[in-house]
Amino acid sequence: MILIGVEIMRNYSYSRSAIGIFFMIAAAAFATLISACSSDEKVVEVELVAETDKNSGTLILYSGRSESLIGNIVEQFEDASGIDVKVKYGKTFPIAAMILEEGENSPADIFLAQDPGGLGFLSAEGRLSKLPPEITDRVAGWAKPADETWIGLSGRARTLVHSASIGESELPSSLEDLTDPKWKGRLGWAPANSSFQTMVTGMRVMWGEEKTRDWLKGMMANDAIVYPKNTPQVAAAAAEEISIGLVNHYYLHRFVAEEGDSFNARNLYLSNGGPGSLVMVAGAGILDTAENRGNAEKFLKFMTSTVAQQYFTAQVYEYPVVEGVKTHMLLPSLEEINMPSLSMEDLSDLKGTQKIFQDLGMLD
Repeated sequence: MILIGVEIMRNYSYSRSAIGIFFMIAAAAFATLISACSSDEKVVEVELVAETDKNSGTLILYSGRSESLIGNIVEQFEDASGIDVKVKYGKTFPIAAMILEEGENSPADIFLAQDPGGLGFLSAEGRLSKLPPEITDRVAGWAKPADETWIGLSGRARTLVHSASIGESELPSSLEDLTDPKWKGRLGWAPANSSFQTMVTGMRVMWGEEKTRDWLKGMMANDAIVYPKNTPQVAAAAAEEISIGLVNHYYLHRFVAEEGDSFNARNLYLSNGGPGSLVMVAGAGILDTAENRGNAEKFLKFMTSTVAQQYFTAQVYEYPVVEGVKTHMLLPSLEEINMPSLSMEDLSDLKGTQKIFQDLGMLD
């Protein structure tokens, strides 16, 4: 397992205006983007991409990721391209269901999802069109499905966030350990969160239905406290209201960036190759009914450019999905995490996972 502390965490920030200026310098090949970090300054080398042809037009984006995570990079695309992006924000699976309900009348050009489940759902329904090689070839094999109807834009690792007061010898070494009665009343989870549901979907593939149900029942028997999402679990662990929460890795880093190195929580990467070591992607695909397909393709090319990938790694603390972009210095490598060998298709059956949750009374 890998323990990640907070002693050297710093906040890397990208200025919208600064990057907008960078894009205007088409002749430059490289530039540095400087971010103030407390009393220090970190320099991040950013490869520039040529300014996109500024065509008039719009792009309609349905996003299952929050504005706080992607709003800045969407604005940077607008600045670089001249394309007006209209965004509908919401939760991944409800938005996917809405697209299906809207049918051929859906105004959406692109669906950007928090995890593979919503994208796989729409792809299986025939609502995502195959992407051209000049887009899919940019992305690592682990971050895209075999049918190439969508691509990953960034990677997010599952972790256990825990109170800093818990000693290393006390920590679990696997998800199975969390059903030990010693953790009764000390755990947090978010069954309604799509990232958690995606992890359990992978668990079903790796463990089988029976063992997965038994694990969920064990967590319920341990009175795991239900939270609506990841963020309050991190806050609860820091406040020692719970000992451990099941979250994505980057939430801790965002807290530390805001509150400082004394923030009272740590990340534990299980790194045993099980479902607790899953690295999921946030991704996007183009709707089969997209009216602005050309602009949609420009958007995906931009999101897989070095500039956008370094935004995701440095600003959001996520993993890059293209070669040549370094993982953030505070994160373990994907090799260290030892993520399980699951395909994107293995993570697509969120409906099956939700049915299990409903059977067990885990969802309202």
